[in-house]
Amino acid sequence: MIQAEAFLKAACERSFDFYTGVPCSFLTPLINRVISDQGTTYVGATSEGEAVAIAAGAWLAGRETVVMCQNSGLGNTVNPLTSLNWPFRIPTLLIVTWRGQPGHPDEPQHALMGQMTPALLDLMRIPNRLFPVTAAEIAPALDGARAAMERYGLPFALLMAQGSVVAEALEETPLTVPPPGEVVDICCGHALSQRPTRAAALACVLALVPDEAAVFATTGKCGRELFTLSDRAQHFYQVGSMGGASALGLGVALNTRRPVIVLDGDGAALMKMGNMATIGAKAPRNLIHILLDNGVHDSTGGQATVSANVSFARMAGGCGYTTATATDELTGFETAVQQALTRPGPHMIHLRLQPGSMTRLGRPTVKPAAVAQRFKDFLTRAEEEVRP
Repeated sequence: MIQAEAFLKAACERSFDFYTGVPCSFLTPLINRVISDQGTTYVGATSEGEAVAIAAGAWLAGRETVVMCQNSGLGNTVNPLTSLNWPFRIPTLLIVTWRGQPGHPDEPQHALMGQMTPALLDLMRIPNRLFPVTAAEIAPALDGARAAMERYGLPFALLMAQGSVVAEALEETPLTVPPPGEVVDICCGHALSQRPTRAAALACVLALVPDEAAVFATTGKCGRELFTLSDRAQHFYQVGSMGGASALGLGVALNTRRPVIVLDGDGAALMKMGNMATIGAKAPRNLIHILLDNGVHDSTGGQATVSANVSFARMAGGCGYTTATATDELTGFETAVQQALTRPGPHMIHLRLQPGSMTRLGRPTVKPAAVAQRFKDFLTRAEEEVRP
């Protein structure tokens, strides 16, 4: 067994100081120490996939990150690890517990995943080794992980067996529950054909967004239309990892003074609604979450989502967003964006759109890894360049 403090000290010496994840009993001592330590940041996620996206955003903003989860939850990370971290070459240190490890009796739900955990990591081309269990093993484990991450630009996993870390008490500041946000519904009840197009909404955002703002465009035609309208270093065109845009934005917003604007979609937001709860709890003042809701999965043929039944503004207000506005016309949308840029957030702006996309729709010609690198370079420019 090792002391959690010994591992954390060695990790911080190697700049690993941003942690996120979902608890597991094997991880309890380490998570408790991370939460209690004043020199680290910990963001508790609602799902393991959300944690991977939060960490990716933090890395883009210049942090070295650690994602902690149970191996059962590793299944929830497959999509972002393979369609976000892999194509964009975003590294993170994974600490994955090994429940159901062969030869170690465990609960029945861990039996199959316990047998396949190392093979699953290998299949995702994530180098891995056992979590250190002696003080002498800590530095080599971290140095090996760091070297692999720097060489390949990809995650590295440490597999933690039961009893690897000595018990650690939890010293956690009680969470301050934010008051319900200000919810404003200015929808006019327009028919589908009278609602704005996504391209018109994006053009409005482009005209208003400050030069120093970071902009995330969710996967699918949103990112393609944004690229077609204007390609900028401040844009991150998400491909894959559906539902992860708002978590990416949160990871950045917690680590920069820049305005962070997330251009989300209804299908993506519905897939990861827990992200909104995390955003409300962490309450980044510089985050604007714009939900462009056309009611369909546009990229796959226009199949309906269930967004017509959902009040995203009320949900966001209930989660603790400072303001949440619902509208179905461009004038109200423009006003809401302008106000959000001048007031502390987080803010939700839910715009109901008509389905469809631009006739001449391009695709980003900048490769994902290059998008990530130029975006990181943009974010990590000297803070004095950012207007207060």
